[in-house]
Amino acid sequence: MPNLTLPDGTLKEFDQPVSFADVAKSIGPGLFKSAVAGKIEEKIFDLSYLINNDSNISIITRESEEGLEIIRHSTAHLMAHAVKELYPEAEVTIGPVIENGFYYDFAIENPFTDEDLEEIEKKMQEIAKQDLPISREVWLKKDAVEHFKNISENYKAEIIQDIPDDEDLSIYKQGDWLDLCRGPHVPSTNLLNAFKLTKVAGAYWRGDSSNKMLQRIYGTAWADKKSLNHYLEQLKQAKKRDHRRIGKDLDLFSIQGEAGGGLVFWHPNGSKIRQVIEDYWRTKHLEAEYELLYTPHIALDTLWQTSGHTDYYQESMYKPIEDENKLYRLKPMNCPFHVLIYKNQLRSYRDLPIRWAELGTVYRHEMTGALHGLMRVRGFTQDDAHIFCTEDQVETEITNILNLTIEILHAFTFDQYEIHLATKPEKFVGKDSIWTKATKALEQALSSKGLEYVIDEAGGAFYGPKIDIKIKDAIGRLWQCTTIQLDFNLPERFDMQYIGSDGHKHNPVMIHRTLLGSIERFFGILIEHFEGKFPLWLAPTQITILTISESQNNYAATIYEKLKNIGFRVKIDLRNETIGSKIRDHTLKKVPYFIIVGNQEVKHDQISVRTQKGDDLGTMEFDQFVTNLTTELTDKK
Repeated sequence: MPNLTLPDGTLKEFDQPVSFADVAKSIGPGLFKSAVAGKIEEKIFDLSYLINNDSNISIITRESEEGLEIIRHSTAHLMAHAVKELYPEAEVTIGPVIENGFYYDFAIENPFTDEDLEEIEKKMQEIAKQDLPISREVWLKKDAVEHFKNISENYKAEIIQDIPDDEDLSIYKQGDWLDLCRGPHVPSTNLLNAFKLTKVAGAYWRGDSSNKMLQRIYGTAWADKKSLNHYLEQLKQAKKRDHRRIGKDLDLFSIQGEAGGGLVFWHPNGSKIRQVIEDYWRTKHLEAEYELLYTPHIALDTLWQTSGHTDYYQESMYKPIEDENKLYRLKPMNCPFHVLIYKNQLRSYRDLPIRWAELGTVYRHEMTGALHGLMRVRGFTQDDAHIFCTEDQVETEITNILNLTIEILHAFTFDQYEIHLATKPEKFVGKDSIWTKATKALEQALSSKGLEYVIDEAGGAFYGPKIDIKIKDAIGRLWQCTTIQLDFNLPERFDMQYIGSDGHKHNPVMIHRTLLGSIERFFGILIEHFEGKFPLWLAPTQITILTISESQNNYAATIYEKLKNIGFRVKIDLRNETIGSKIRDHTLKKVPYFIIVGNQEVKHDQISVRTQKGDDLGTMEFDQFVTNLTTELTDKK
C-alpha cells in the first residue's frame, strides 16, 4: 500500500490506493479546498487519480502557477461547452492555455461579435454554477474518430487521426459535453468562477493562410475574483498605454502595409529616442571594454547549416535567395558572423576574453496573425554581443554581464525583475555532458551574486542553456528583455580554437547575450511603461518655447538658439494662438518642459517654466534653468 512523501519530507501512509483529493483532505480542509490537481515527481494528474505505489507527491493549489494553468485550461473547455450550447453548428478545434489566459478556435460561418461574447460568458457562468463533475476517460482512437465525425466535429477528428496509435487518447466529460484533451482538469465546473472573455479574432486552421479562417475567442481566468479584477484593471491601463496608439499620436513610428507587415518605419521623433538609447548603449559597452562590430544582413545557406539554424530554427527563417547558383539567407541571428570574425586569425589565451557587441538587424519569419506593433515584428535590431573566453573565465564574465544589465535597466527605471534559468529543450545540439556543464556554470554565476531565480524547464535555446531576465513595468507586467546564453556547442561546430598556456589548441566558451533584446520591442515597452511621457533624457523634444504674442518672437528665438547650441532638443512655437491653446497642444505631445515668454520675461531677461505635468516652476534666470536640467540629465543614471 502506498507510502507518500510530501515536499516537506513528511511521510503519509495509506492502507489502500488513495486519490490526490483524499491526500489533500487528510492534510487539512484548507488545502483540500484549494487543491486542483496532484503531482508525482514532475508528472501532473487529476485530483481523482489513484496512487498505488510509494511516491514523492505534491498537491497543486489553484493559486500556484501550475494551478492557474489548469484553471485556464478547464475554463477554455467551459467556454467551448458554452459555445456549443449556444451555437450547435460551430465546430470546436483547439483551445490552449496562453499567458494570463486561454483561447479556443471555432469554425463557424458568421464571425462572433462583442454581444456574442457577453452571451457566451453568461452561459459559461450558468454551466459553472451547475457544479458538473469533470471526469477523464480513455478511448480507442478509432472510436474517438468515429464519435467526433458522427457529431460533425471534423476538425477534432482530424486532430485525433494525427495522434500516434500507441498514445493513450483521453476524453474529458462535463455533463453531456466532452472534448479531447490530455488534461489534467479541475474536478468540477463550480471551481471556475473568476473568468472574463476579452476579445475575438481571426485565425487560420493550423496557422496556415491557405486553410480556412476560424474564429478565435480569447479569455482570461484566475484563482479568485480579486486576482481577476486586478488583471482587468491592468488591461484597462494597458489599453491606455498601447504603444501603437501613442506611437501614432506622438508620430514616433509606423508599420507601412505597402512595404509589408512587421517592418518598422522610424519617424523623426522615434528616431531621436532610438539614437539616445543606442548612444547610451554604446557608451556603456565601451566602458565595459566591449568592441563594436558591424556585419552583413545575408550569408550563404551553408553557414546556417554549419551553425545548426537550418536544422533547429528553419521555421523562423526566410527561404533562401538564389544568386549565381548559390543560396543565401537573411540572417535570423548575428552569432555565426561573430564566429567568422573570431576565426579570421589565430587566437591565444592571452587574447581572451574577447567581448564583441553589435546593434545588428535580423529577420525572422513570423506569421501575420502573430505580428503586433513593435512587440512582434519581422525585422528588428538586437543589441547583440558575444564573449569568447576560457572555462575559468565564464563565472566572472556572466557576473559582469549581470552587473551591466542591472545598471542599464536601472537607467530606464526598471528596478524590479524576475530571473529564469532555462534548461535544455527537446530539440538541441551537442552532448548531454556539455549541457550539464553549461547549466551548472550559469547556476554558479547566479548563486555567487546572490540572485534568486526560477527554473524554466526545457526553455533553453537549441545550442545552450540561458538566463532570462524579465523586467516589470509601471503597471506590473513582465517583459522578457535580457538573455544570457552559454554555448559550448557552436565553438565545436565551427572548430573555433585558441592556443592555451599549455601550447595546445582548445575550444573557447561562447557567451551569447542581449540586454535590451530587440530595440524595436524595447522601445514599445518604454512607450507603454512611460505612457509616452518620456523622461527628459529620452524625450524627442525636451523643451518647447511658447510666446504669448508676436512681440516676444525675437527674444524667444535667442533663447532657442542658446538651448540648441548647448545640445538640448528644443522647439519653438511662434503661432498666432492663445498661450492656453499652445500649452494644451504641447502637453498632448508630452514635452517635459515649456518655456513661456511674455513681456515681463523679455523686460527682465528671464524665462517662465512649466512642466508637462502642469507644475508652474515660476520665473527664473536662463542659466539657472540650464543648471537644473543638466543636473536632472546627470542624475538619470
